[in-house]
Amino acid sequence: MSGSEWGSLERCLEKHLPPADLREVKRILYGKETRKLELPSSALDTASAGDFELQGYAFEATREQLRPPRTVRVGLVQNRTPLSTDAPVADQVSALHRRIETIAEVAAMCKVNIICFQEAWTMPFAFCTREKLPWTEFAESAEDGPTTRFCQKLAQKHDMVVVSPILERDAAHGDILWNTAVVVSNSGTVLGKTRKNHIPRVGDFNESTYYMEGNLGHPVFQTQFGRIAVNICYGRHHPLNWLMYSVNGAEIIFNPSATIGALRSVSQPCESLWPIEARNAAIANHCFTCAINRVGEEHFPNEFTSGDGKKAHQNFGYFYGSSYVAAPDSSRTPGLSRNRDGLLVAELDLNLCRQMNDVWNFKMTGRYEMYARELAEAVKPNYSPNIVRELLTYSSSSPRKDASAAD
Repeated sequence: MSGSEWGSLERCLEKHLPPADLREVKRILYGKETRKLELPSSALDTASAGDFELQGYAFEATREQLRPPRTVRVGLVQNRTPLSTDAPVADQVSALHRRIETIAEVAAMCKVNIICFQEAWTMPFAFCTREKLPWTEFAESAEDGPTTRFCQKLAQKHDMVVVSPILERDAAHGDILWNTAVVVSNSGTVLGKTRKNHIPRVGDFNESTYYMEGNLGHPVFQTQFGRIAVNICYGRHHPLNWLMYSVNGAEIIFNPSATIGALRSVSQPCESLWPIEARNAAIANHCFTCAINRVGEEHFPNEFTSGDGKKAHQNFGYFYGSSYVAAPDSSRTPGLSRNRDGLLVAELDLNLCRQMNDVWNFKMTGRYEMYARELAEAVKPNYSPNIVRELLTYSSSSPRKDASAAD
C-alpha cells in the first residue's frame, strides 16, 4: 500500500499519459472539467513559504434570467500533526492552532467564505489505541472551549464561516465525549453543532471506546453563504445519512475525515472508496460535497492491538489526504496531494443544485413515502423480509421422481 512516496493520482496521470489521452481519462474520472482559479500571488507565495499545497477550481452553472449566480468559495484544509504524539497536550493543540491560523490567512487571501478542517483536527487520531489518557485531555467544550474561541476569532477576522470538528467534552451530560463539529458563523457567533452519526467498529477504528453515535440528527445550518451540513467521516459510507442532510435542505455537505489506505485487520484497501462516495452523494442528492482527509502517519508511545490476531503496532496507518470537492452534475476537482498539507479552494455556484434537480428529478421521483413505510416495518423485532420464493407444486397426473427409489 502506497505511503508518502506516491504523491497523487493526478500527478501520475499527468506524468505518463499523452495530452489527448489525459483529457479523455479526466473526462471519465472527473466529469466536466473544472476551471482553474487564478489565486493571488501573495497567497501562493505564503503557501509555498509555509510548505503547504494550494489549489483552486471553479464549478459553473448555466446563467439564469431571474436568479443571479449564487457564488460561494469554500476552503478544505488537510494537514498532519506538527508535533510528535508524546509531546505535552497543550503544546500539540497550540502547534495545530498556529498551523491552521497560517492556512486560514491564505484562505482569506483567496476570498474563502466557508472553511472546514479535518476530523478531530486539534489532536492525533489516537482512538486506535483504546487508551484514555492523555487522549481524552484533548476534549473541549463545543460552546466555549479554547478551540471554539480560537475559531470565533478567525471567523470574525476573516468574515468566514468556520467548521471545526473536535473531540467534545459534554459537561452538561455527565462529562461524556462526542465526536462533534462546531459551526461558527462569519459574525463569530456559534451557530450550533452536529455529531458523528455512525461510529466504525472495524480494524483499528476503536472509536466506540471513547464516544457513541451522535444524538443530534441531521441539522443543516443556514449561513450567509448558503445552507451547509457536516457528515463526519464514517457517515460517508451510509447513503441515507447523506440523504437526510439533503432532505433538510443542505446545499453543501462537508465530510471531515481521518481515513487510511488499508485496514490492517482484513487487508482491505479503503482508498478506492474515497473518490467514489462523496461524489456519488453529490450526484444523488443534488448538492455539493467536500471530502477532507488528514495527511501522514502518527506514531504512538505504546503498542496496541485491536483483537484481530495481528501483531501489536504503534501506528494507525497512512492518512492519504486527497481532499476534493464534488458537484451535483458529477464533476469534481482534482484531489490535493497524498503526502502534503494543503488548502483546496473551490468556487461553487449554488444555482447548480436546483438546475441538476430539474434535470434528473431524483427528489421528485424518489419514493420517500414508500421507503419510510417499509423501513418502519424493517426495524420492528418481528419483521419478516419481503422475499418472493418459487412455490413448488405437483399434480397427480405429472411424473414425480421418487428420491428414495433405487437406481
